Amino acid sequence: MAKVTPAFVQPKSFPNRCKYMRLIIALALAVIPAAPRCAQDAREIVRKSVELDQANWLRMKDYTWIAHETERNLDSKGAVKSEKKETWETLVLYGQPHRRVLERDGKPLAPDEQRKEQAKLDTLASKLQNETPEQRQRRLTEYEQKRQKDRDFLREVTDLYDFHLEGDQQVDGHAAWVISATPKPGYQPKHRDAKQLLKIRGKIWIDKAEYQWVRLEAETTDTISYGLFIARLNPGAKLVFEQTRVNDEIWLPKRESVSGSGRLGLLKKIAMQQELIWSNYRKFQVESKVVPTQ
Repeated sequence: MAKVTPAFVQPKSFPNRCKYMRLIIALALAVIPAAPRCAQDAREIVRKSVELDQANWLRMKDYTWIAHETERNLDSKGAVKSEKKETWETLVLYGQPHRRVLERDGKPLAPDEQRKEQAKLDTLASKLQNETPEQRQRRLTEYEQKRQKDRDFLREVTDLYDFHLEGDQQVDGHAAWVISATPKPGYQPKHRDAKQLLKIRGKIWIDKAEYQWVRLEAETTDTISYGLFIARLNPGAKLVFEQTRVNDEIWLPKRESVSGSGRLGLLKKIAMQQELIWSNYRKFQVESKVVPTQ
């Protein structure tokens, strides 16, 4: 059976990280026009920033990394009731991201759990390895179409916010513009996912040299819902997101911190702090590495 060596994966959810990360990206891209350029250039700057973000996303497939997540459940007074930790490494297998868990609560997985993790990857690797060219192309096309659909609403972000240039700061050695963003009163979004952005205000630090965002601070101003009765995030939830430049060629996530309260389902109240740290980015030269198990 095949053994897979690791590469790339997407983060988990709080309460749905994929959605939340898209909101982060959208807010970050939205504020770039506040940089001191003429008004005629604003839309072009946003267009260019989206292209840069897309280029980063594509080049992520050339990297493997380690992610460390800490999740704390809080009581009504803000004290920690419980804490969970998980560490995983990431891989790209035949063009799509997958994840392998390494540790839970600071301890390596038990041998039987390690075997289960490897068995899952072996099974998937064998399945994908035996795809026909037509099956692989269809799968990758569907994956890319879904990813593009998830990003369609970015075209609307420049209409959603009012921006204010607050000054300059050095952030992690980068000269950056500091820009605040607040939703436009009365704006009616055309895209369903863009509606959630009207409930977020924030501040973004934009690298002057490369028009990349190095830090984002955001806060919810109204309840954000996920599904009809799945989850609700209350006003006042806070998020910090940071990126770093890797190998002098790409900007990748460095740290994300989310804190807030809400509700799961109709009854369960939650109060959480969640931190995700990315580290040990390594570049590799092939799409996937599959070697026989000895």
